[in-house]
Amino acid sequence: MESNLLMNFSVDKENKTVHIKREFDASLSLVWSAWTEAEILDQWWAPAPFKSETKIMEFKEGGKRLYAMVGPDDQKRWSIFNYSSISPKTNFKYSATFSDADGNPNSEFGSSYWDLHFSEQGDLTVVDISIKRDSLEELEKIIEMGFKEGITATMKSLDKIFEDQNK
Repeated sequence: MESNLLMNFSVDKENKTVHIKREFDASLSLVWSAWTEAEILDQWWAPAPFKSETKIMEFKEGGKRLYAMVGPDDQKRWSIFNYSSISPKTNFKYSATFSDADGNPNSEFGSSYWDLHFSEQGDLTVVDISIKRDSLEELEKIIEMGFKEGITATMKSLDKIFEDQNK
């Protein structure tokens, strides 16, 4: 079934920022849980055929999520989120950085600074996301690496989780 849920993806080169606005057919509390609980994140936070595997999850200000994207060849690509601010069911912010299995940052790539806003609109929940990079070059690199296609695919995986819950 082709989804008619809104997915806007735009790039603001001047501010080195990607903006994503995405609707989900689920309640605010379900959507919030899907973005903040490791058990649910691991079901969707990776574009197929990759899987997400969380090693550490501390969803709190100053906390972190250390996880791997696991490929079909069992190769793990690690990333760490450092949560800087959380307003329950409204907004949270974190930096995302490629790392090793112990969470040591890979300096080659820099970080993405995520700012997510959650709101209910009728029966839908809208997630507004801004992702800022330190340089335009970094931003263009992640887009070249397929960020738009990857994030679009992961959002569809999340839709599937909500569809299955609504059955």
